[in-house]
Amino acid sequence: MRFSQILYAAAWLCFEGASAAPLDIKALLSTTKWSNNTILSFPNSQQFTDVTERWTIFDPPTYVAAISPGSEDDVVKAVKLARSINFPFLATGGRHGYGTSLGKLDHGLAIDLSELNTVQVDAKAGTLTVGGGARFRDIVDPVYNAGFEIQTGSCSCPGVVGATLGAGVGRYQGLHGLVIDALLSVRLITAEGKVIDVSATSNSDLFWGIRGAGANFGIITSATYKLTPLVNNGQVMNVDFIIPAEKSEAYFEALAKFDGVMPPELATISLIMYNETTNASQILANWVYAGPEDKGREVIAPIFNLNTSTAAVTMVPWNRLVTTAGFGLDPVFCEANVIRSIYTTNVRKLSAPTYQSMFEKMTNYYTQTPAGRSSTVELEIFPNQATIAVPDDNTAYPWRDALGNMMFQFAYSDTSAADPSNALGKELREDFVATSGYDDIAAYVSYAHSDETLEQIYGAEKLPRLAGLKKTWDPNNVFAYNNALPTSYP
Repeated sequence: MRFSQILYAAAWLCFEGASAAPLDIKALLSTTKWSNNTILSFPNSQQFTDVTERWTIFDPPTYVAAISPGSEDDVVKAVKLARSINFPFLATGGRHGYGTSLGKLDHGLAIDLSELNTVQVDAKAGTLTVGGGARFRDIVDPVYNAGFEIQTGSCSCPGVVGATLGAGVGRYQGLHGLVIDALLSVRLITAEGKVIDVSATSNSDLFWGIRGAGANFGIITSATYKLTPLVNNGQVMNVDFIIPAEKSEAYFEALAKFDGVMPPELATISLIMYNETTNASQILANWVYAGPEDKGREVIAPIFNLNTSTAAVTMVPWNRLVTTAGFGLDPVFCEANVIRSIYTTNVRKLSAPTYQSMFEKMTNYYTQTPAGRSSTVELEIFPNQATIAVPDDNTAYPWRDALGNMMFQFAYSDTSAADPSNALGKELREDFVATSGYDDIAAYVSYAHSDETLEQIYGAEKLPRLAGLKKTWDPNNVFAYNNALPTSYP
């Protein structure tokens, strides 16, 4: 029997024995042989802080140890080790997940994939292959410099693979679809510690499931995507507006008129926020047009016609869009270690009265809850032509007809703001559902709060097949912390 097997067996006895001492996971990890570039870290060290720090610390997972594997083999070894002693673990890339279900992991093992951050562009094949720890900020320059683009998220900091697993919404989905629509294949480590290839031709049923519910089935160590040649030679029109409170109603009316007529090249994100300088609510509105400036100005004319005092128009290369948009506030949006309690719903119809009511409620909230003035409402409105061009049954993602992904992000510096923040988040979610065009909450899984029902996240039509996949690939619910699926439905 090999030494590692003896160690696993001894650890199992220590963990399971009724009168045994608690398992010393630090000793177990430290006495296991890892590759030279794999890093172990533990609480009260800077390395541990760096590899477990999260974008939001509202109901976060907690860990007693972390491993940053330097190879796929060491990810496999970490999974097998944790499984052998029934020790809970969570694999992370960008650590940008929102859901409170992540907080169910208590004193677990962090499998940090940040060392697996390779980025490879095959210009001849028109493909991109990334490691499980690569972030969007890592891919934009290599992709652009090779003459391509790809649909991405709206910030630079989330992990590419993590964002993909939920579907991957973003500004370019009108042209190219969701990020999952560019996904060609992945390398996945199963709950049993086996490495498998997953694609349309290999484990194709699982390929269907990971595109929309991927956090339930394994750890993805690498993923390959199809790239698209640069649109408009890679030049994008970016326009940022500051809309003062007195023009909010006119802005929302102009915005709602794009319902059903939004061209695929256009996308907008409107951020309702508090201005500490003016002590008033405002709207930071980012509009992007993937085409020439003259055409973009024509399309966005209704917003220009509001005659706001602050508007910035720039033509930027595709690889600089995310860091330019929103007056260059990407570093602020990516700030980690902040309490953010997030509620969401998708919409397929736009409603100016709903948005104006929300603006007024947020204004009252800012007045009554000063500790919550960093809170925002984000209206992500992206065209869906390329998204709905993909048949609904091609992937597990259930909300292809959505036109908007709405997020109510409550960030506060004092826990006294928790109750009013969560109460308003739920209220606004219900307000939006009433005019959304859906019969109920339709939550994009990557934005879900985790208080939603399974149907509200995954869609009732998708759940029987997803449950079957869960039973096949993870019957013991090892991957249990990111809006976990059941093994049977209904």
